[in-house]
Amino acid sequence: MTPLAISLGDPAGIGPEIAAKAWAERQVYGLHPFFVVGDARSVCAVWDGPIERISDPAESVAAFDRGLPLLNIEDGGTITPGVPDVEGARCSLDSLELASGLARSGAAGGLVTGPVSKAQLYAIGFTHPGQTEFVAERCGIAKENAVMLLAGPTLKVVPITTHLPLRAVSDLLSIDLIVTRSVATAKGLARNFGIASPRLAFAGFNPHAGENGALGREEIDILIPAIERLRELGIDAQGPLAADTMFHPRARAEYDVAMCLYHDQALIPLKTLHFDEGVNMTLGLPFVRTSPDHGTAFAIAGKDKAEPGAMIAAIRMAAEAMRHREVSSL
Repeated sequence: MTPLAISLGDPAGIGPEIAAKAWAERQVYGLHPFFVVGDARSVCAVWDGPIERISDPAESVAAFDRGLPLLNIEDGGTITPGVPDVEGARCSLDSLELASGLARSGAAGGLVTGPVSKAQLYAIGFTHPGQTEFVAERCGIAKENAVMLLAGPTLKVVPITTHLPLRAVSDLLSIDLIVTRSVATAKGLARNFGIASPRLAFAGFNPHAGENGALGREEIDILIPAIERLRELGIDAQGPLAADTMFHPRARAEYDVAMCLYHDQALIPLKTLHFDEGVNMTLGLPFVRTSPDHGTAFAIAGKDKAEPGAMIAAIRMAAEAMRHREVSSL
């Protein structure tokens, strides 16, 4: 059995706490064995449970029932929950680098990433929009082929564009970008979720999906041609649909994933429905990568208030995707 690797994220955030709490609930949820990568002090600062220090991922399976398996990274400085600093940012990046490398090498069966502070990472020279793009680059995957999927129990969404000012989205949308991300999404749903013929529903860019051009031409000039090309490729592509009517329960039953054109169009419905259990999965990678769909929550770090639900969901989804990949490779 190959364990999952969890990078703890920013040591001053809630990543260490929710990873430790997930381990404490391992039997309740039947969690796949995992080990954490990060500074042991960040865990000890927020949790008094058992820790099993390891030097090799293979040791974590035998150690999993005795304590939280931990591969230690210590970058110096002090760790104070809720007080981020530059040393903590370096630690979170080193943790991500090592955990990603272990997943690439096959020493870990997949990767779950804890929440990081982009502001702190940018302060030490991090040049990627987020962890998704960083991991994709380390795998040699073009950024347009690495797709961010957000998933909860009743909804999966993909933002075609991610962390951009809203005024920039229209200029960056293209037929090729939509088709490339959609093909990667369809393949990813089949590979990671076992959905043989995924149904993709596309949200319109403008109110009421543009009202036949009266409220904007993005649907006519970009989105409809992209949908037609996807259908020619044999992909079940629906839309464009009015975004304000495609997320109620009856509408969600008609598709497997909502393809959205910008960040908030995708994340607002997902977080409204599944704030405490949303999972971020990167499609298009050679290994499984998931993450809790929330941030560092510095304001509650160290106060024993962090809920581990999203981390548990991320671990479970990663393990499920690993099993689907194993079946599809037979």
